[in-house]
Amino acid sequence: MALTNGSMVTEFVILGLTVKPELQIPLFILFLVTYIITSLANLALIILIVLNSHLHTPMYFFLFNLSFIDLCYSSVITPKMLMSFLLEKNIISYMGCMTQLYFFCFFAISECYLLTSMAYDRYVAICNPLLYNVAMSPKVCSYLLLGSYLTAFSDAMIHTGCVLRLSFCNRNTINHYFCDLRPLFQLSCTSTFVNEMEVFIVGTKDVFVSTAIIFTSYGFVLSSIFQLNSTESRFKAFSTCSSHIIAVLLFFGSLALIYLKPSRTGSLEEGKIFSILYTTVVPMMNPLIYSLRNKDVKVALSKTLSRIF
Repeated sequence: MALTNGSMVTEFVILGLTVKPELQIPLFILFLVTYIITSLANLALIILIVLNSHLHTPMYFFLFNLSFIDLCYSSVITPKMLMSFLLEKNIISYMGCMTQLYFFCFFAISECYLLTSMAYDRYVAICNPLLYNVAMSPKVCSYLLLGSYLTAFSDAMIHTGCVLRLSFCNRNTINHYFCDLRPLFQLSCTSTFVNEMEVFIVGTKDVFVSTAIIFTSYGFVLSSIFQLNSTESRFKAFSTCSSHIIAVLLFFGSLALIYLKPSRTGSLEEGKIFSILYTTVVPMMNPLIYSLRNKDVKVALSKTLSRIF
């Protein structure tokens, strides 16, 4: 079967996280439990925000979308990874692989810019509280969210389009647990120089622009916090930001370790380990970080449970 890009490969075999038989079942159970926690925690946070009117604020508007992205993000990656632990040969079609790659890029980039919008929200809330209702009006929030999704849509199209131009001749075993960019580059029988440059340029733009805005915002935030006279006020202001800072460090740190270094440095095995952070750990940790450290969410959960029971 000939493909339009000249590729001779019509399907790929996903090698998975490990080939050691003794680790397959324990890892399957571990990642199944992780996926269940991720799905339930993000879904619960979405439902809480919808049902409780006092959470209908810009901060929770972004948190609602973050939970939605994490729920979709983990669902793109984890189910196929779980199959690798159970099947002798985990096969995915060429178009299925490209589809997974596209949605992985889309949700990962969406999260980059959504975390950036959340940092801007915290900056306005703490540094310019009197202008908060104007600066973070529903219209502004909608524009920030739309900008995040449109940027993710275009950048994911660029990443996937550049992979579609490659030809895959003989090798079709992806040494990873999902269709990622770098493992696919290694299977190509044509030059991947343009792809490497594209990943570096677009990846640098997404990670560095986002982190620059985030760290600039938090620089102003920390300056404002230290100017507060009350220790209690300082603690309250810092606690509202600490959850977001933890989420940012986890997500951007693991992404930078994978995509912003030359492909020749480090092995694919190392890449698998680091990618677990942003594909599995971060989507699970985000709702736990924001709920366990957030008084408003705890109150909303208590009210919702009291209504039910």
